Amino acid sequence: MRPPDRASYTAYLERPGLAGCRATPGNLGATMVFRDLPDGRCAVRTISFWRTHADIAAFAGEDIELTAFYVQDDASLIDRELRVAHVDVA
Repeated sequence: MRPPDRASYTAYLERPGLAGCRATPGNLGATMVFRDLPDGRCAVRTISFWRTHADIAAFAGEDIELTAFYVQDDASLIDRELRVAHVDVA
């Protein structure tokens, strides 16, 4: 994303994305992390924690590796990853 869009995008994504994620049974928390890149862009990652893959599917749909996008993403994001990486936390 463009660095000037960071604050407005964060506020926007908090409402539909993270709030909905956190309200889903089985969600153990969700946050966003940012990193300013040397080329002037700002990278954003959404991280969520879940009890089970079934809980993720209740939020994301059957294909839990397909990234969900929201309306404002087209205006704010320069590039996007289409697949989600799932990892186990010990």
